[in-house]
Amino acid sequence: MNRGLLFIIIAACSLLIASCRKDEPEKTVLRADRICIEPYKGIKFDMVFVEGGTFYMGSQTENEKGTNYDAEAQPDEAPVHKVTLNGYYIATTEVTQNLWRHVTGHADFGSEWGNDFPAYNISFTEALDFIKHLNNVTGLRFRLPTEAEWEYAARGGKNSQGFKYSGSNNIDEVAWYYYNSGDQLHPVAQKKPNELGIYDMSGNVREWCSDWAEYYTAEDQTNPQGPESGHFRIFRGGSRFNANRLCRVSYRLCRYDYNDDNLSGFRLVLDTSEVNQKLLGK
Repeated sequence: MNRGLLFIIIAACSLLIASCRKDEPEKTVLRADRICIEPYKGIKFDMVFVEGGTFYMGSQTENEKGTNYDAEAQPDEAPVHKVTLNGYYIATTEVTQNLWRHVTGHADFGSEWGNDFPAYNISFTEALDFIKHLNNVTGLRFRLPTEAEWEYAARGGKNSQGFKYSGSNNIDEVAWYYYNSGDQLHPVAQKKPNELGIYDMSGNVREWCSDWAEYYTAEDQTNPQGPESGHFRIFRGGSRFNANRLCRVSYRLCRYDYNDDNLSGFRLVLDTSEVNQKLLGK
């Protein structure tokens, strides 16, 4: 066991039957639909499996009957385009202040402090430094989600019901935002989760993605990573200070990777291969 690391596989191991060809035997694959990571004794966080698939990314205002129509869509959310992703695991909540403190050894969050509050005022480079330390502790390779992975998970993956916000068309059900937050940060997982059981992908704190910012194109894409370089990194999800339209699942925002403010946080992703090889022993 690496540096006292504890892993708990929640009772969500499901047997999946996959048949490649009719004349070949069926293959049985063990998959954990939900896992709990405990990098330090008593410090835990959950991750859910997001089954790979194809979805339409972005929003548009030109055709009310077209795919992903949204009257509030911004120009950089178009064109709507088809994206195919492999499966991955994503944390059900943002990184909390409790986890941040244990990994980094410090947590100066001022008046908006609490173990179950999301870590905030985090720059992109600080998020990467945190992940580097967590990976050293766990022996795993956590990372930030790509922008496509973030939106696919926020939309509910294969369980998506096409909501405007992550988990509902009623923003008050799923998000802390300008009109209900009281201008205050709130603990994670207090609102309704989305279709995959993920909390707070709309509102509370904005979340860093790994991509450099660029405009969309209409071409189909598979596991897009964004450009190799750029000036700004992508934020997603809106925050407790933002109005409704900035908390939509397709809304995009970007800024310099060294910038931080009291609206910025992040959540973690693990590749399926990491879970299979290091947690399930496959």
